[in-house]
Amino acid sequence: MSVRLIFIRFFYTIMLSLLTPFLLLRLWFRSFKAPQYRQRIAERFGFFSAPENPGGLWVHAVSLGETVAATPIIQQFKKQFPDIPVTLTSMTLTGSNQVQKTFGDSVFHVYFPYDLPGSVNRFLEKVRPQMLVILETELWPNCLKACKNRNIPIILANARLSPRSMTGYSKISTLTQGMLNCITKVCAQSKKDGDRFLELGLNAAQLEIVGNVKFDVKNNYQKVDEVLKFKEMWKDRPVWIAASTHKGEEEQVLDAFDIILKQMPTALLLLVPRHPERFPAVLELVQQRGFSVVTRSSDAPCTNNTQVFLGDTMGELGLFYQVANVAFVGGSLVPIGGHNSLEPAMCKIPAIVGPHTHNFVEITQLLSESGALKKISNTVELASTVLHWLQSSKDCLDAGAEGLKIVEQNRGAVEKILKTMGYYF
Repeated sequence: MSVRLIFIRFFYTIMLSLLTPFLLLRLWFRSFKAPQYRQRIAERFGFFSAPENPGGLWVHAVSLGETVAATPIIQQFKKQFPDIPVTLTSMTLTGSNQVQKTFGDSVFHVYFPYDLPGSVNRFLEKVRPQMLVILETELWPNCLKACKNRNIPIILANARLSPRSMTGYSKISTLTQGMLNCITKVCAQSKKDGDRFLELGLNAAQLEIVGNVKFDVKNNYQKVDEVLKFKEMWKDRPVWIAASTHKGEEEQVLDAFDIILKQMPTALLLLVPRHPERFPAVLELVQQRGFSVVTRSSDAPCTNNTQVFLGDTMGELGLFYQVANVAFVGGSLVPIGGHNSLEPAMCKIPAIVGPHTHNFVEITQLLSESGALKKISNTVELASTVLHWLQSSKDCLDAGAEGLKIVEQNRGAVEKILKTMGYYF
């Protein structure tokens, strides 16, 4: 290891230590809306009760999207290696909630430790993993180095690297090279992603192009009776969903809905914010705008007079996609980078996204070229696209069928990743 890398990692650790009080303060402020944020803080420093069965596989999925992507990998791994324990870490409340809902007690869940040597080492001493699988591109210098020191293989699964991220990593090239040297295998989503890793200094022997795991994710909402209940309730109404919306998007969605209602007064909007702590604020916004609204959590009847159905529960997005005709996928009208447009495609409904889709470039392009997705720039285009698909059932069904076809044609990444993982168990 070069002296320069040692110095940079030391400087990074000092800076992170100085920032830690501000990270805790941020958690504290967020806890006013969601008390869970101030709970289990000790876990972020490696203080928690060790699992009954340490060892085995450690999977890190930073938030909700990565946890969903990790699900088929973990499920297939548990089928192949039923006696090997699995630890799954996350960094956000939505990720943690998804872990509990999907896996319950079948995996050991704990928050990912802050990337300080003491926190990381305490975590590793308690969990004692045989392998670390990181979803997408969540690179932490001290964690990677500590794993390498303990001869723990590290696989970067479903790895992606946007041009913007590559530029950022290239500015800290010494630290980036040090992190890449710790990784055993990068299982990249596409050749473009792989090429960017190589440009940063990854050895070609460390790279494998496997495709995108998100094509292998299935709609895990299995309560058929609930799906049928909603379909029966709304069978005569045109229904569109605005899913995983962020602050600044709900206003635009409601503006578009105003336009839609003028031409289609019976239309129903399913509005599902991305983060649970924002549910009350979004409900207040909808009420202020004068829409008739019912919340999922209230279990109140959604009548023909209801205009907005607010999905203010966790883990039911799969239900709402199955009962909608058209989907707008959030995080794309504001510069978040978009969320997973494959989720509506799996349910055979067309998708609409805004201009900000840099987190899903290849998926957006594939679905767009097939006609299953439409990219819009503003609320007027959002309204006109929703109206087109709601008013033309044939075009809507054809677009949905094309989306499902794209999903089925691109499955197989999980199998390739598991084959790579199997070499180390």
